[in-house]
Amino acid sequence: MSTVSRASLDQKLALAKRCSREATLAGTKAAAIATVASAVPTFASLNPTGQALIICTVAGMAYFVAADKKILSLARRHSFEEAPDHLKNTSYQGVGTPHPAFFKP
Repeated sequence: MSTVSRASLDQKLALAKRCSREATLAGTKAAAIATVASAVPTFASLNPTGQALIICTVAGMAYFVAADKKILSLARRHSFEEAPDHLKNTSYQGVGTPHPAFFKP
């Protein structure tokens, strides 16, 4: 069984905190924009209870969607950075060259 150093765990914890902070910020921005965008048309048409329900729902959904997208993008980026070199090369390297007849119309 391999051992994990304290410095490695501290580094991973710091990275997780930073990613969490970035996701929270992205979610908050999206919620603020969604609140304003949904509040303007809603104020003209519904009673106060309906307005609050719609605005809160839209803001909550925007927050979680934006935060989730940010977390997934950061996880994808960090997993790619930590991947072994042979897995990072995603270019296709075909075996041999295709027959010239393959390219004729």
